[in-house]
Amino acid sequence: MAGKKPNPIDAHVGSRVRLRRMLLGMSQERLGDSMGLTFQQVQKYEKGANRIGASRLYHISKILGVPVGFFFEEAPNIEENAATPGMAEPESEAFILDFLNTREGLELNRAFTKIPDPKVRKSIVDLVRALSEPKGQK
Repeated sequence: MAGKKPNPIDAHVGSRVRLRRMLLGMSQERLGDSMGLTFQQVQKYEKGANRIGASRLYHISKILGVPVGFFFEEAPNIEENAATPGMAEPESEAFILDFLNTREGLELNRAFTKIPDPKVRKSIVDLVRALSEPKGQK
């Protein structure tokens, strides 16, 4: 039997917990220890597999040093009868937030912001843009 797909809001809240935890350089184990949970339980919260209750979310917000509302920022607008876009481009810039929630995205952003020279940063952006263009399109 295939697993049930997480509720999009639960998945979003979990991803925001993960984002903040990673920005602080905190491990899942450390967050779990401070809440009396295992790192596996934190993992399930972050994936949206388990829903985070109100009191627990409040506790997480205190540990991570953010208001509870932080976890709902940029949350998807879910309507029961809303059509899904399918293979179309995302309607918003949500894919950027998805990337920023990855370890790669965080590391890239941390390293990029440490580059003091604006000309070097611009050169890097130009290089990445050139590398991302399909072959033969310049």
